[in-house]
Amino acid sequence: MPPRSEYGTLTISPKRPPQGASEGAMVEGPQAAFGVIGGSGFTAMPGLADARAFDLDTPFGAPSSAVTVGSLGGRQVAFIARHGEGHTTLPEEIPARANVYALKALGVTRILSVSAVGSLREDMHPMDAVVPDQVIDRTSGRASTFFGDGAVAHVGFADPFCPSVAGALADAVEVAGVAVHRGGTLVVINGPAFSTRAESHLYRQWGADIIGMTALPEAKLAREAECCYASLCFVTDYDVWREGEDDVSADLVMQRLSANVARGREAVAGAIASLGDRPRACGCGDALGSALMTSRERVPSATRQRLGVIVERYWGAA
Repeated sequence: MPPRSEYGTLTISPKRPPQGASEGAMVEGPQAAFGVIGGSGFTAMPGLADARAFDLDTPFGAPSSAVTVGSLGGRQVAFIARHGEGHTTLPEEIPARANVYALKALGVTRILSVSAVGSLREDMHPMDAVVPDQVIDRTSGRASTFFGDGAVAHVGFADPFCPSVAGALADAVEVAGVAVHRGGTLVVINGPAFSTRAESHLYRQWGADIIGMTALPEAKLAREAECCYASLCFVTDYDVWREGEDDVSADLVMQRLSANVARGREAVAGAIASLGDRPRACGCGDALGSALMTSRERVPSATRQRLGVIVERYWGAA
């Protein structure tokens, strides 16, 4: 068994460094300012320098993959493969709380998400990119909060995506040569099956622009963790509403997504370089300031322990 270390509320053990990374002793207490969660087809970040992979254990279980921490343009980045190594995790099985908690505990303040989506609009073509600014939640049964068990918080979620990170992603993917749509409403369904035609037409009537399966509860949890969060969505299909177009299928999604993987990585790197070390000007970093309803004294010690870094700023160490 590899050596393990306790770091805050994480248990960390090193894995073999990813391909291209250097061998070496375990990095005690890895830190990162940026987190990247990669979706279908976006399962690695080969551009990370001095990259090392860590198995982490959080109070909410293990993340969906080892967390790879390395340097990108001189800034520390932590990467998680949303569906696991080898795409083994269904959308509804993604341990979103563990993923976000792990990034928060590593010091991440900005999370960049990459995912595949279907288009619900004529003008949002396959191979285009969309950086949404709104979301409709059609999921069920997914754990969407860190709170409960004697601790209550209600974060504001009127604007679910951080405008600063969203703007940086849109600018960077445009520079990478991809047609980008700035803003739009993403409807998130449970999956794993794709929509019926009736559902696809219904979502269009609601005013939704794109459809996916993974942005929630990620975005809600990132808000509770006071992390900026935005999603770079690559259109792979027209779902099932458009006559004369092939219906969405897993093969079609992966075929079209693979053509944009390199540009996605370029866009993420460009967005991180653009955001740099400048202070956050949004309100994401203070989301819990007016959200906590329960006083620390009334919260069971086990709940405080589990919440850990999520509430440490307000309640101190458990």
